Amino acid sequence: MEPVDVLTPAGLAAALRQAGCVYAEEEAAIMIEAAAGPGPAAVQGCDSLLAHMLEQRRAGIPLEHIVGWAEFCGLRIRVAPGVFVPRKRSEFLVQQALEALALGGPGRADRPLVLDLCCGSGAIGAALAQALKGFPLPEARGRTGFLPAMELHAADIDPAAVACASVNLAAHGGCVHCGDLFRALPKQLEGRIRLIVANAPYVPTADIRFMPPEARLHEPDAALNGGGDGLWLHRRIAGEAPHWLEPGGRLLLESSARQAPHSAAILAGCGFRPTVHTNRDVGGTVVAGILADR
Repeated sequence: MEPVDVLTPAGLAAALRQAGCVYAEEEAAIMIEAAAGPGPAAVQGCDSLLAHMLEQRRAGIPLEHIVGWAEFCGLRIRVAPGVFVPRKRSEFLVQQALEALALGGPGRADRPLVLDLCCGSGAIGAALAQALKGFPLPEARGRTGFLPAMELHAADIDPAAVACASVNLAAHGGCVHCGDLFRALPKQLEGRIRLIVANAPYVPTADIRFMPPEARLHEPDAALNGGGDGLWLHRRIAGEAPHWLEPGGRLLLESSARQAPHSAAILAGCGFRPTVHTNRDVGGTVVAGILADR
């Protein structure tokens, strides 16, 4: 166990900085808050929960897995050990999804059906649902008011991720399904989905070894590994999505700047009109496709 003085805010931040944590002060504050009350980080029989958390962090365990939550779009998203931690860059995917709901599709103001595919913890779906409570319609379309609440579905192949997503989406009335992509969904959703958002794995297999240890050692390979060129799941999603989307529906895929042109070509080959959107501030890249007339 650490000496008591090391576990003061300043001492803890110094210990975290020495361990290589770039945002040591912020992490120290989060750990102190988590140790002060009950929560997922509680460890029975530990003389000092804070000292235990520090040792976990020194061992390379992601902070989010230690405290049990990740900050995303201003929300605290529950995450469990072994579950993919939502990234800051994916907030750009949420932004693009909100704009797609406001601007596109059939142009109706009814309750849209949205699917968060490869949902992981359900962070994207939760952020969308929360944002829709106060997201104004664009004035340029000659419409006033706010977007209607959506019917939210989410799916992931990992039962641990589905368990987290079920908790995170419960407050928003979301339905979470476990299974391989669209095979997880009930058939009554066929041809009815207005928008599909997917942060599917897009890291090429050979590049996994270059990822930070926090990711490659503590997150599931299925949440990172996109196959030989990183686009295996993009091909599957783009090929199957038209069957589930309504006319004029949209598909948004998170990608990388290097892979985006290839992802766009995949969408074009599957009947979508693709566009690529980037945000350098967060390093986000989104490939969006509108389903062409069938």
